Amino acid sequence: MVSGSKIFSGISALTVGLALVVVVLGAYVRLSHAGLSCPDWPGCYGQLLVPADEKDVASANLAYPERPVDAERAWKEMIHRYLAGVLALAIFVMALAAYKRRRDPAQQVTIPLLLVALVVFQALLGMWTVTLLLKPLVVVAHLLGGLTTAALCWWVFLRHRSAPAVNGGLLTQRLGLPRRLAAAAIVVLLVQIGLGGWTSANYAALACVDFPLCQGKVWPEVAFAEAFLPWRGVGQNYEGGVLATEARVAIHLAHRLGALVTFVYLGFVAVYLMRSGLDRRLAGCAGIMLVLLVAQVSLGIGNVLLQLPLGLAVGHNAMATLLLLSTVSVYHMAAPPKMAS
Repeated sequence: MVSGSKIFSGISALTVGLALVVVVLGAYVRLSHAGLSCPDWPGCYGQLLVPADEKDVASANLAYPERPVDAERAWKEMIHRYLAGVLALAIFVMALAAYKRRRDPAQQVTIPLLLVALVVFQALLGMWTVTLLLKPLVVVAHLLGGLTTAALCWWVFLRHRSAPAVNGGLLTQRLGLPRRLAAAAIVVLLVQIGLGGWTSANYAALACVDFPLCQGKVWPEVAFAEAFLPWRGVGQNYEGGVLATEARVAIHLAHRLGALVTFVYLGFVAVYLMRSGLDRRLAGCAGIMLVLLVAQVSLGIGNVLLQLPLGLAVGHNAMATLLLLSTVSVYHMAAPPKMAS
């Protein structure tokens, strides 16, 4: 008979896989300009499936004349919604399993329950992304919410997997400085991912098409106040972007500077942990983080020089997610729990 612990481990692993797929597919939907291909939510033109027959298509086009049916793009959006729904269901099941095992001192309960609240809020953000016409603030919040969901699912999996070793006294050393360095690395990386999301949501990725210069200059004309105005009212369609060139350049340069800070800091943390001799497994996690960091920077430069090919742009988002998970792994290794929490 399969134990409750193994069942929970399997469910938590499933949520990690689903969360990764949903985040990457969400990036694909956004970058292929399919985010408003279904103008309503949660259905598509009032239906569970994308309208297919002539009568349904005609009815949909009559109801939304400003957004005629584009089945290919609409299916991208709906598949993303379906998989997000499956992820939400898996998280609900995981939380229920955690609550049923709450009397086990090694069982995590708080974070699985927190994930339920987070996935509900993510659903609202998904709805607002459509109803508020790709408002950048909502798009970035939705992106960060998805990444936070993936990171917390990964955290639950790691903590649960380590619980037997913790309770057996095998993992008791908590490394103060590495733990603080890793915590700061997570914060730095999330800020940079937020800048990347702001760049994408404002269609500023190609504001500079050369590297390391921008428009042939070290520092071209910019408009930072306009670039980072968080709210511009309701009713404006942000598809394609609404900012002037100077504002988009400011966003792009901010993302580049953030990438430099992130590369230097995460690179320092990785090299320090690899050379510290504190823990071989921790050094291994740091090495993986360093490889992913170099790959992510390379993808970012490639996106600029190759003018944002879809595959490379989606890969940049996927690599950011993997880099975040690797950083969470480093924190986990530096701070094994006295008891799972």
